[in-house]
Amino acid sequence: MLTAYLKRLYERTMREAYALAESEIIEALAGGGNCLDCGAADGYRYQWLSQAMDLPRDNYSGIEWNVQAVEKARHKNINVQRGDLNHALPFEDETFSCVFALSVLEHLLYGCRFMKECHRTLKPGGTLVLLTPNISTYFTAMLILLGKMPSSGPHPDSEILLEQEELFIVRSSERRPDVESDMPVHRHLVVFSFLVLRDYLNMIGFSDVKGYGFGLYPFPPFMQKTLEGLDPYHCHQMVFVAKR
Repeated sequence: MLTAYLKRLYERTMREAYALAESEIIEALAGGGNCLDCGAADGYRYQWLSQAMDLPRDNYSGIEWNVQAVEKARHKNINVQRGDLNHALPFEDETFSCVFALSVLEHLLYGCRFMKECHRTLKPGGTLVLLTPNISTYFTAMLILLGKMPSSGPHPDSEILLEQEELFIVRSSERRPDVESDMPVHRHLVVFSFLVLRDYLNMIGFSDVKGYGFGLYPFPPFMQKTLEGLDPYHCHQMVFVAKR
């Protein structure tokens, strides 16, 4: 019963968070310009952008770690190259009108370096859009008090722990655990809090930094929208939109 309830909350949270992030990306590209999709998988977001706003193929670039996903993108003639977002982005300064990373930052070991690289590669007036979980939630605090791992925090690579439900994970059950690979999809390495991420974006030179929270657990769905507006600081997911 509790698991089903939290799953409904999670699904609503992610639906609303992605909807806002995607609308901000479209707005940032409305006047034209190039975009960089960080964690691009097989380039499926280009297909979404081409349908949503008829984005020219040459205006889209993606970076993805997974070799098989990059090959799929190339077969579809979508510009996705293999790269590690923990290192310098392979682009010149002031290249993009929009850089976005949706559910990516938490999987990076050097997230701060990555955000500096986003700032470097954005044109003046360009937009960074981030969607990432928040470590500073009431739900996380409750799990820690119960002696469990935070649902949004750094995840160990133990299949035994996962099988024993030692981790109370609030995420999609469709994600395939691949703990033997170099970049497991479920592994969160560094998870920011709302206030720390906001302050860091300001510190490295972004302006007009706006943050939004989604999913204030464990409150019921009908209360979520109101509570998210009152207290974005402790929501499960956060979307940040910042100008270069």
